[in-house]
Amino acid sequence: MTENLTIDDSATLWNSGERTGLPLLVLLHGYGADENDLIGLLPHLPTGIAVASVAAPLTPPWPMPGRSWYPIEGLDGRSADTVTAAARAVLQWLDAVAPDAPSIALLGFSQGAAVSLQALRLAPERLGAVVALSGYVATGDLPDDEALRELRPPVFWGRGTHDDVIPPERIAYTAQWLPDHSELSGRVYTGLTHSISEDELADVHQFLTTWVDGIAPQ
Repeated sequence: MTENLTIDDSATLWNSGERTGLPLLVLLHGYGADENDLIGLLPHLPTGIAVASVAAPLTPPWPMPGRSWYPIEGLDGRSADTVTAAARAVLQWLDAVAPDAPSIALLGFSQGAAVSLQALRLAPERLGAVVALSGYVATGDLPDDEALRELRPPVFWGRGTHDDVIPPERIAYTAQWLPDHSELSGRVYTGLTHSISEDELADVHQFLTTWVDGIAPQ
């Protein structure tokens, strides 16, 4: 049985104190990292948006540093239920901190990508776009998957040819699932390992700029 997770908002890093009326991009780091990791992407992101980098709610087993969104070891390792619990925590945090944001996008790396995509499945009407880097879609069905298929929100999925961290069967499942449930922009980067490249960041910037440009005036 999964636990009820909460995000520690005191650890959240913001790009600016001014957030009223701005689109919100939320950064979700990978396993063993923390809220300080993806905030370094700020120079590669569009201007005119609020950006929040959040800390995952769990601590991985010693001696792994940082934080984690869900376990990758044991019987529950990478289970859909644990990914869902983390995604619910993100959505609850969004309800508290950004109830009036004109649009919200999630950008996740690895575990953060899996959680971002799961949050989109749980609340397809709540999120305007998702950037999933070196991640995957959790297996199994969710109640709003059909609504997601109808809405087809924009998703960017980037990964490297030399990524040996994400299991191949998860990549194969995601490659089948995402085109059926989203307006997918995808790219596989030759030679890239489980990391983010300059070429990928350029593609992310273009994708997020399109998201911002498409937000209706308030």
